[in-house]
Amino acid sequence: MKRSKITLIVVFCLSALVTFAAARQSDQRFQASKSSDIFHSILRELNMLYVDTVDLEAAVNKGIDAMLSSLDPYTEFYSEQEETDLKMMTTGKYAGIGAIIRQYPEKKLIAIEEPYEGMPAAKYGLKAGDLILRVDGEDMRGKTNAEVSDRLRGEPDTKLVITVSRPGVSDSLDIEVVRSVIALPAVPYYGMVENRYGYIMLESFTDGCSKDVRRAIEDLLSQGAEGLILDLRGNGGGLLTEAVEMVGLFVPKGTKVVETKGRAPQSARTYSTNRAPILPELPLVVMVDEQSASASEIVSGALQDLDRAVIVGNRTFGKGLVQSTRPLPYNGTLKLTTSKYYIPSGRCIQKVDYAARRNGTDDKQTADTLQTKFYTAAGRTVKSDGGIYPDTVCVLDTMPDILYRISTDVVLFDFINNYCLKNPTIGNMEDFEVSDSLFDEFVDFIRHSNFKFESNSSKALEMLKDMAELEGLADKATAEFESLAEKLQYDMDKDLEVFREDIKRLMAIEITTRYYYQRGGLYHSLKEDKCLDLAIGILNNPDAYRDILQVLKD
Repeated sequence: MKRSKITLIVVFCLSALVTFAAARQSDQRFQASKSSDIFHSILRELNMLYVDTVDLEAAVNKGIDAMLSSLDPYTEFYSEQEETDLKMMTTGKYAGIGAIIRQYPEKKLIAIEEPYEGMPAAKYGLKAGDLILRVDGEDMRGKTNAEVSDRLRGEPDTKLVITVSRPGVSDSLDIEVVRSVIALPAVPYYGMVENRYGYIMLESFTDGCSKDVRRAIEDLLSQGAEGLILDLRGNGGGLLTEAVEMVGLFVPKGTKVVETKGRAPQSARTYSTNRAPILPELPLVVMVDEQSASASEIVSGALQDLDRAVIVGNRTFGKGLVQSTRPLPYNGTLKLTTSKYYIPSGRCIQKVDYAARRNGTDDKQTADTLQTKFYTAAGRTVKSDGGIYPDTVCVLDTMPDILYRISTDVVLFDFINNYCLKNPTIGNMEDFEVSDSLFDEFVDFIRHSNFKFESNSSKALEMLKDMAELEGLADKATAEFESLAEKLQYDMDKDLEVFREDIKRLMAIEITTRYYYQRGGLYHSLKEDKCLDLAIGILNNPDAYRDILQVLKD
């Protein structure tokens, strides 16, 4: 075929592709314009003709939420009134009193569960156990957590009066508090473990968190740390740039950490480290779990791909989607998914495919057998499409039902309120232990409280009986039901004794939190941490550490 004829065919094909792309783009614009016109027309008709007055703002917001929920869980609309929530997500800061609150169902009130150390709630005298009666004279009885939280938040340096009922005090107390900017600590706790290794808990990737981690590392090195454990369990992520800075603490300057790729050209970016590392070679273990997501997966995944750290724990959440914010009219903001991220091996660890949702079907998860193989810098095989798989899995014990119920019920909360009234101090945080006599006091307190616990098997039996009655079969199995009910009779005293040590640990965590705030509870939660013990064991065995990070030869 002549060159001119080939050229003509190529030009024709390119012209057809351009024409097709232009037609498709034009159709997209037409569909957008058409949908917008229909939407506005419906609003106009509702406003003019609907039988009752319509709250148009609420209707529009519900429509927007429904539309965005059909895409993915992370694309969201924030109205002007919700801007504070968005800022808190990205910065970890908000203006308020600085306290965790909880529902107290029996009294239909909200209680102060934990004032943050050094924040207004603690500074002006609010205490854990205080029941919030009024805020600036407004009755809080029957209000939800969210409603009370909204009343406690406000502009920095503004005053509010919180009226509380305090255990052991007969009259209510009016406490004047001045709101301030509350910066939640990204690193709530760090310290030495076994006097050899540094341990750092990172709760979120908020603005400046990498600097907090750097300062913690420097302090731990001054104490003689021979290795480092970075705990990302429960860390749902945050700022992508902070994740890159975090990886940069451990790998050479100029190392590629993550790429983002999306439909829009501006979504394609490569992020590399831009500073010299503080720990280029010190042994490093990163702990993860099912709640480690997004930026946590960038850090753990990149360090795994670069063979820089041993990953310990459980398969991570699998969020490989990147969100950006776009300003909207009337001070609204759209947080939307604009790209996916890819870590150094080239893998994207997004677990769920939300494309099916856009087609009106259920979300899909990539099957393990279909996952593509990728390789670390040393040639180790790593999986894709489903979170970060740890190098060493930590098998956790299932929380006993009785322990879960005690931790969520107000019975322990009430007991510790009484304990704090009798004990102004508890001595050193590190030395505190729950004695057998204190545990026995708690058991006696439970027996004389309104605490009720029904086993899952008993609940299932009641459901079966109800179903049999509806179907007219209950009379035939009366004897069997009675026999089963007797055999499944729950013995709470037995469970309290069987799980004595677990309950004592829970009590120690809650009590030390009262006296030493978050760091006290975290310190005691690490005492019996199986995954932390596993991480320490790997650092204690340099040969095992090296073997994990290299390709074994036949």
